[in-house]
Amino acid sequence: MNTLQGKKVFVDQNYLHVELKDGRVISTPLKWYRELQQATIDQLKNYRFICRGTGIEWHDIDYHLSIESMMIGKASRQVA
Repeated sequence: MNTLQGKKVFVDQNYLHVELKDGRVISTPLKWYRELQQATIDQLKNYRFICRGTGIEWHDIDYHLSIESMMIGKASRQVA
């Protein structure tokens, strides 16, 4: 089982944070994801986990991100 399964997403002024089901929280610079940087707060709050919890989808802005890519440390080239 992939331990990089998301539980909750939250964004502050500078970072995208994902709380994992195992209790860890990973954070990456929001500037890595231009689409997320340009989104409204309501759009950022409207996410869902996809791919058995290993990816995140923001339907309103048609953006997908794999949690694994956040761990690898690659900027937005690594979308799901």
